[in-house]
Amino acid sequence: MFKCGSVQDSNISKNPGNLDQKNNSYLTPVAASFIGWLMDGYVSIGFVLVAITLSNLLFPPSYHEYALLSIFLILPLGAYARIIGSTALGNFIGDRYGRKTLLVYSIIGFSTFSFLIAFIPVYSQVGWFSPVIYYILTVFVGIFAGAEYSGGAAMSMENVPQEKRVLVGSFVQSGYGAGYFVVAIVLGTLQGPLNISPDWAWRYMYLTAIIPGIIALILRMLIKETDIFQKIEKEGKLERVPIFGVLKQYRDFLPVLVLICGLLFVNAMTFNYFYFILADVYSISPSVGDFYIAIINLVSLFGVWFGGFAGLKIFKRTSHLTLFSLLFAVILIPSFVLVQISGINALIAFCMIAFFEATIFASIPAFLAETFSKTHRTSGIGAIYNLGSLPASFGLAIITAILLFNNHFLMVWELLVLLGLVVMLAGVFTSRETYSRGYDRINN
Repeated sequence: MFKCGSVQDSNISKNPGNLDQKNNSYLTPVAASFIGWLMDGYVSIGFVLVAITLSNLLFPPSYHEYALLSIFLILPLGAYARIIGSTALGNFIGDRYGRKTLLVYSIIGFSTFSFLIAFIPVYSQVGWFSPVIYYILTVFVGIFAGAEYSGGAAMSMENVPQEKRVLVGSFVQSGYGAGYFVVAIVLGTLQGPLNISPDWAWRYMYLTAIIPGIIALILRMLIKETDIFQKIEKEGKLERVPIFGVLKQYRDFLPVLVLICGLLFVNAMTFNYFYFILADVYSISPSVGDFYIAIINLVSLFGVWFGGFAGLKIFKRTSHLTLFSLLFAVILIPSFVLVQISGINALIAFCMIAFFEATIFASIPAFLAETFSKTHRTSGIGAIYNLGSLPASFGLAIITAILLFNNHFLMVWELLVLLGLVVMLAGVFTSRETYSRGYDRINN
């Protein structure tokens, strides 16, 4: 499905979708990006699934009431680190030395520091040094993880003709959901059939994160640099400080930033909180909850792929985003009603939310890659996506803090999801179209 040649240098400005059968297919660069995002989903969502366990292990018993809130504050800390990492690495490596170089460095750092988290001591061993060590490692993970999305989106989208870009982008984007699915299965197996205590299961989770990291590194060593980057490098058109080029595109930057802020906030308040609703509201056991989460994320994978196939018919990126954003808005209210009824209905509701929310993400890689010029593409994508994730990173901490003083758990959760939806729609309706039959902006 995803096999075709890369762009011909001699005709790149006119028709970047031309295929050169002598060159490598874009299967390998797409797979290399997919595996990196799978690892991101594995580690990032894995943290959410083991957050309660970590809060009990990294903080003293006397601090129990605020331990979970303190753990969730790691998310905004990691988000700030991702902003720094994506800006610095995208600016000084991705747009100066190439997408491939960026992806190689990012996966080495990302997988190494994620692996090291498995060995941190707990509070009973080293006291307050335990959460401090965890915070420090989280910062390093965030710095390198921040470059994953920007490098992967630029690499994969620059290798694909624009008519197929949403379809291929949906596959790459689904890597994050695939990581969520895999880590839920892993934790469910560890704590269920294997009967491993949660106090140890989280260590195995971080240990196994090295596996997708190694696979991604091997794939990235095999791929070649994109023809688009090679062309601007050969012509001496590399920007000295690419991030300045991003700031010059502020008319494109701001609406898309609003869109991403809303979308990622909705994503955080749904996927990150499904597990806690199942556990705290409906008293689902951890092992069963992990498998429920796996089911929800499997459904989301079908959602993002459905959105990708729709992109073969809906070429306009803003039309694609508008249609699926409105469909998501329509199913929210009946989904909220189902959540209020019972546990199994909540599972059905979460699957509905997951499917339609995932369809929106299908066009995001293509939309972001086409928004920014080739000379500062990785810097722009990284800045947008990671800045957009910052409000989302506070979502779990905010709702946890509210719940310390308020028992209306589901009502608060639903209002926050709706808030994110309103922000997302505002971004969708004000963003500029990036698709044109006559000219592919990926080469701008």
